[in-house]
Amino acid sequence: MHYRTLGRTGIKVSPYALGAMMFGAVGNNDRDESLRMIDKALDAGINFVDTADFYSHGESEEIVGAALKGRREHVVLATKSHLPMGDDPNQRGNSRRWIITAVENSLRRLQTDYIDVFQMHRPDPDTDIEETLSALTDLIRSGKVRAVGSSATPASEIVEAQWVAERRGLERFRTEQPPYSILNRGIEREVLPMVQKYGMGALVWSPLAQGQLTGRAPADLRRTAIFKHMTDERRLEVVEQLIPVADAAGLKLTHLAMAFAIAHPGVTSAIIGPRTMEHLDDALAGMDVTLDDAILDQIDKIVPPGTDVGRLDMDYDTPAILDASLRRRPIADRAAA
Repeated sequence: MHYRTLGRTGIKVSPYALGAMMFGAVGNNDRDESLRMIDKALDAGINFVDTADFYSHGESEEIVGAALKGRREHVVLATKSHLPMGDDPNQRGNSRRWIITAVENSLRRLQTDYIDVFQMHRPDPDTDIEETLSALTDLIRSGKVRAVGSSATPASEIVEAQWVAERRGLERFRTEQPPYSILNRGIEREVLPMVQKYGMGALVWSPLAQGQLTGRAPADLRRTAIFKHMTDERRLEVVEQLIPVADAAGLKLTHLAMAFAIAHPGVTSAIIGPRTMEHLDDALAGMDVTLDDAILDQIDKIVPPGTDVGRLDMDYDTPAILDASLRRRPIADRAAA
């Protein structure tokens, strides 16, 4: 296994990270199988594990914690907070009040004294970034967190966070966790260049485009789709064009997709999120696959660099997109104009 440096943290991590979203009630209810999957991934050389408090409402963290007993010091452990963990409006977001509580809860579920990379699962427009970074700085100084990061953050907000950290003498985001796949290359335009500019590590999620790049026939994807983007005809047409590219290279589409995700110099690791042992075995079988320029050129012709073919349902939308009132002048002002 060839390990990479996570930004400028000095932490060495595997190009594949094990994502734990599918461990627990939302994905795999068989806890013993989940434990075996984590063991197998670690035995294969993966040393980077990513989870979140939101995954199966804490159960994912509990499973990861149980699996890492006796192996914790050899694993780079990442988790996240921000998404709702209860009906209380203060059990979510990026406020100091919630971040401190969320970290304590995650440490308990993970059965560990420290978190290697603690990430904000999404930006929080209701909280001043200085408030968030101040709380994260205190957690680092207390030894409970070693590095901090963001996730699904627009390039402009990545820059703002870096500037605020410098001006206020606070710890800065050392990592970013954006979506990235052959079908979703939008981050190549601004996010990845900013990640590289500020020496951040990039831990990308959904390299298989939420299952669309598994090689399954488009008809099967349409029939079993649980997300709207999986029935997007534009995306399915691209999948149909990618399958012969993989076949001509003698590769499974999953291996082509994963190798593409980790080929970008701004990407540190790509998250695999297996639900079953079969899924994990398939991912591990492609760990040594690399793509030459000829294959990458073919992919560029099908999906031009910096472009998205449709959007993932779980992409982050800024307030200006979600709130119509932020895009429209009051009617009186429009009439006056």
